[in-house]
Amino acid sequence: MKRLIWVLCLLCASLSGWAQYLTLTDIPYSRANSYASERCKLDVYYPGDKTDCPVVVWFHGGGLTGGNKFIPAELRESGLVVVAVNYRLLPQATIDDCIDDAAAAVAWTFSHIGRYNGSPDKIFLAGHSAGGYLINMIGLDKHWLARYGVDADRIKALVPYSGQVITHFNVRAARGMQATQAYIDQYAPLFHVRADAPPIVIISGDREMELYGRYEETAYFWRMLKLVGHPDVSIYELDGYDHGAMAEPAHHILKAQIKRLCL
Repeated sequence: MKRLIWVLCLLCASLSGWAQYLTLTDIPYSRANSYASERCKLDVYYPGDKTDCPVVVWFHGGGLTGGNKFIPAELRESGLVVVAVNYRLLPQATIDDCIDDAAAAVAWTFSHIGRYNGSPDKIFLAGHSAGGYLINMIGLDKHWLARYGVDADRIKALVPYSGQVITHFNVRAARGMQATQAYIDQYAPLFHVRADAPPIVIISGDREMELYGRYEETAYFWRMLKLVGHPDVSIYELDGYDHGAMAEPAHHILKAQIKRLCL
């Protein structure tokens, strides 16, 4: 019955001359344990009448302790396939679980997105706050995706929205550290800066309104990537937007970068 409805939707879209966007929800991508079976699900939003579409794998924010998957309104009806991911959360999971879930979801996308009219050669990773941290980790530290047989350099671009690049503040909090106490270890994207990473588009809110100096933190990230010779890294500061509000205008930057890199 579901297949019949899907076919009828495509037929109606073809006859009416406008794009029909379809959404599949709660697709499991990992069943590592009972909590993973609960949280490790994703939604796929895609145009039914296009093929070889650019793909955005979208990771929600929430400090690694909260939040749920959603399809950003600004990415709808844009000719894009959007994969919205849930992942395990602290403290019920470990930081390794969170990062591994992000890698597993991206690996699932590389393997399956062709079924949903997406191109595995045009996969962009984007996420806000904790989501930005996760995409930086799996895009820069290649071992996470390598566990699933995927080369991180196949990613078309990383587009973190106000993503932590030192060790995440909730990982530091679990160690008894303050949010203002900077620390860098293997759980910091800065630790894994490399010249041969995919293109990186760093987006931050207003430096006077951001969370815990996030603009300056990401500006240092940008500078280190430049110093190691990364050929395609850029940074944007969204004046007048705080940590939460900056995501909405950041989507427009993401779409512009997709056009630039997919022409």
